[in-house]
Amino acid sequence: MLQGTFTYPLPVNEPVLNYASRSPERARLKEVLAELKKTEADIPMYIGSKEVRTNKKVAIHPPHEISHTLGYFSAGDEKHVKQAIDAALAAKENWSNMSWENRANIFLKAADLIATKYRPYMNGTTMLGQSKNAFQAEIDSACEIIDFLRFNVHFLGEIYKQQPISGPGMHNRMEYRPLEGFVLAVTPFNFTAIGGNLPTSAAMCGNTVVWKPANTQIYSANMFMQILREAGLPDGVINLIYVDGPTLGKVCFEHREFAGVHFTGSTGVFNQMWETIGKNMSKYRSYPRIVGETGGKDFVIAHASANADVVATALLRGAFEFQGQKCSAASRAYIPSNLAEEVKKKMIAGVKKMKMGIVDDFSNFINAVIDEKSFDKIKSYIDQAKESKKAEIWVGGKCDKKKGYFIQPTVIEAKDPKYVTMCEEIFGPVLTVYVYPANQFEKTLHLVDETSPYALTGAVISTDRNAIELATKVLRDAAGNFYINDKPTGAVVGQQPFGGARASGTNDKAGSILNLYRWLSARTIKETFNPPTDFGYPFLLES
Repeated sequence: MLQGTFTYPLPVNEPVLNYASRSPERARLKEVLAELKKTEADIPMYIGSKEVRTNKKVAIHPPHEISHTLGYFSAGDEKHVKQAIDAALAAKENWSNMSWENRANIFLKAADLIATKYRPYMNGTTMLGQSKNAFQAEIDSACEIIDFLRFNVHFLGEIYKQQPISGPGMHNRMEYRPLEGFVLAVTPFNFTAIGGNLPTSAAMCGNTVVWKPANTQIYSANMFMQILREAGLPDGVINLIYVDGPTLGKVCFEHREFAGVHFTGSTGVFNQMWETIGKNMSKYRSYPRIVGETGGKDFVIAHASANADVVATALLRGAFEFQGQKCSAASRAYIPSNLAEEVKKKMIAGVKKMKMGIVDDFSNFINAVIDEKSFDKIKSYIDQAKESKKAEIWVGGKCDKKKGYFIQPTVIEAKDPKYVTMCEEIFGPVLTVYVYPANQFEKTLHLVDETSPYALTGAVISTDRNAIELATKVLRDAAGNFYINDKPTGAVVGQQPFGGARASGTNDKAGSILNLYRWLSARTIKETFNPPTDFGYPFLLES
């Protein structure tokens, strides 16, 4: 066998296309959107070498245009989960024994396909299926997923190079094995890139995977799976199935070969998973890896020295891009009394300028929330605020689901810093503001830290360096991703590894080398060149 040491240099982040008027990427994306809307997709599950279709067809409608049908996916049941596990286990030996350079190049080819041929299709399916505007789709389903694939190849290559030292007369080496069994990936609706990263990061390490996306992300997940197959991913390495959560958990968490779960979703579901896995520990071959990024109640605190334009812009973008459906979205803000009126005016003016509507119209900043269940939940918080004496709506609050699940960006001022919308995760275009006395910055920092059980993202806005240092110190454990003079969203792979602690997850930092360690099991091998032939040691001799 030919031997060589193969390296994968640190990549650069994929450039973000701007889709400006008359740009070629804008024209091509519009063509693809029209093409996708004309075609009714028949989406199968992918289990081993088979495209599996069932008699239970579920329609996919754009959240912003619910009268239109994009296609149908085939819903599965318990037997399909079992088949997916069997396919993953059957593929494991060949996949884990494949040379690293050949595994790596599958994912690098997939990244290249997304960057070129399939870029408008990844963006188009995300825009239509998840109601993202062109820019939000570009930074997610093109740039971020490309970055995940390329950077993870680099990071894993760096892990493989990490080796122990050796003493005289011996040689030590470290092998980085995949986990024993299969890995379960459970992914959310809000980021196509997360849907791509959770199964591929584990697979890259030599694991085989059962992947269950959210039903509301299947349209773009199917596109990504087709790209992986074109890139040469062997059958059974990633098995894509569409089943309900309880059915998935019943089969996977009872299986002896369950090796780990890579999850992004709600804190409640993750807690249930952890509890079930704990109860089933005696059934497993090894201790499963449990990796999860969950909820958030992300904050922005402005200092009295802050620039009101910077504050308003950070809040308008951080709270309302993609309708606030980001784990990192600004959901609660603390504004000093000296800036409150100016920030209020700018927030009201900003929201009134935001156009809302379908994704095909590129002038729309705001699109629809993901589904009716989400719409109803978000609307209930707004309705409650309208009736409460503890809250005042600055701007927004209109909700309409006749043609799509549209909720106008809404800013609520809470008179009580522990008002319900300051504390509970809403996951929609609702920002709650609390105005604090400008001379009580440090006290308010402690309020920020104590208000929410989550600790995902947060930001401080200030021109006073001492205030920035104080906020960074007091809020040390309040956010896994902390921003200074910026919105709390927009983490970039390789630049801001993403994840939080407390009720926001295990903080295993997607987009960094840290996450990949979780999908590896190290084996240390020591070889002695001249082994001893007698049990005795020199100290045993008297003379």
